[in-house]
Amino acid sequence: MFVRTRAEGRPALIPFVPAGWPEADATPEIVEAAIAGGADALELGLPFSDPLADGATNQQAYYEALQQGVTPASILENVRELRARGVTIPLIIMGYINPILAYGDAFSRDAVEAGVDGLIVVDMPPNEAREIEEPARAAGLHIIYLVAPTSTEERLRLVAEHAGGFVYCVSLTGITGARQRMSEGLGEFLDRVRAHTELPLAVGFGISEREHVEQVGTVADGAVVGSAFVNVVRDAPREERAALVRAFVERMSGRTGAAVVG
Repeated sequence: MFVRTRAEGRPALIPFVPAGWPEADATPEIVEAAIAGGADALELGLPFSDPLADGATNQQAYYEALQQGVTPASILENVRELRARGVTIPLIIMGYINPILAYGDAFSRDAVEAGVDGLIVVDMPPNEAREIEEPARAAGLHIIYLVAPTSTEERLRLVAEHAGGFVYCVSLTGITGARQRMSEGLGEFLDRVRAHTELPLAVGFGISEREHVEQVGTVADGAVVGSAFVNVVRDAPREERAALVRAFVERMSGRTGAAVVG
């Protein structure tokens, strides 16, 4: 994916949406609408009751998904359905360690069999990741780690040693949520990360405008659109959701100059 987007002279656009939300069966139609709008990969949030890195938008979505009985197993079933429907782009599960440990040792194997390409575990430091990382590597599942502007050189070195797929660079300190502007020190931060790894770098947290994607594209390989995408999904009537999601992603990807939706 990154080879293709680099050749096209743009960052990969990676929307994030909690899986099994707003309705338990909504994920396939949301993912397909995002792909139609120009998404290059999708992050599917694994609902958890204590999402410490997420802001109010994602916390509410996770709560609603859990209330509807969404589980890791049902999310993997969503991925199987998407692959059966012909979806070929990378699909990444992003979540917290507790639900994965509760699922058991078979999680990585089952995820790969379902069609998952990568796993982001927000609260799993690389020096404590063996229980998840070893079976993931054995199954062929990329483990994607997060780094932040506050990450020490030792933390960056550890992540570089353990990471696969790409490195998720948190653009600012704090929790998820749409912002009006990107961090002024983003380029310097990414230079620090690049000194430790040749993996692609994707930037997330706070990306909510096409301008942000363009800014990220000058210094990174990918842009993750989280809360702004979730807001569109949340506010759209279900019968209009696919069209509104597609329009939003088209705008973020630069395919159209349409006004912000949602």
